Parts: sequence; C-alpha cells; structure tokens
Amino acid sequence: MASVAKEWREIPGRYNLRGTKCGSCGKVFFPSRSFCPVCRRESIGKVEDYKLDRHGEVYSFSVVHEAPESCSMLKPYAVVMVRNRDGVLLSGQMVDVDVDAIEIGMPVRAVLRKLDADGLAGVIHYGFKFTPDL
Repeated sequence: MASVAKEWREIPGRYNLRGTKCGSCGKVFFPSRSFCPVCRRESIGKVEDYKLDRHGEVYSFSVVHEAPESCSMLKPYAVVMVRNRDGVLLSGQMVDVDVDAIEIGMPVRAVLRKLDADGLAGVIHYGFKFTPDL
C-alpha cells in the first residue's frame, strides 16, 4: 500500500483548522496527534478529531522588516502567536491591520487566505492567517 504524501495528509488540518482532543483528559492539540502526550497509554484509542475554535487573542508577535524575496512586497509584516479559545497556540501572519496597531491580548480570528503559488500557472496553496476580530 502506497502512503499518501505528507502535503496531502495535512490538508484537513490546514484548510479546516482541525486538531485532536484526548477523550481521557480533554487536552486539545494542533497539529493532530495519534495519542495524548499528557495521558500517554490511557489515551490510546480515545483521541478524537476536533474542530478548533478560530477565535483567540494575540499571545506574542514579531514584526518582520527584512524578508525573503518571495515576501518582499509584504514588508513590514507581522507574525503572531495566538492562543485560541481551546487553549491551543497557533502561529501565522497577521493581516488587515497596521503592524503598529497589534497588541498582546488583541482579539483575532483565523481566516483562510492564499499563502503562495507554485509559479505563475501552478498550484495555489492556502492556509490560515489572522485578522482583528471586531
């Protein structure tokens, strides 16, 4: 049996913001886990698919002033760590806001946006970025 490429296996988590939740202790994980590293053996067979909450707040952030050529049109841009309502830390680019307006504790939500493309006529890659939650 051939294995599915990692790129395609990760699509549900990337496009639907899905993780896993331990049926024993209730801990939520992203990306998905096959067992709970908190409970270990007690969690085997009890870890279930879980839809993560898209809302949260900025936990930490950094403004990027020097970037690779592929991101030069975006400079400066912010990368944020967000603690969502499930308690999971997520990272991504902050968009639709002036970088000087970003603050720790700022309410945000995850939105699906274009990340990049493979050449002019190639596959477009989508993923989550964060925007202010007004």
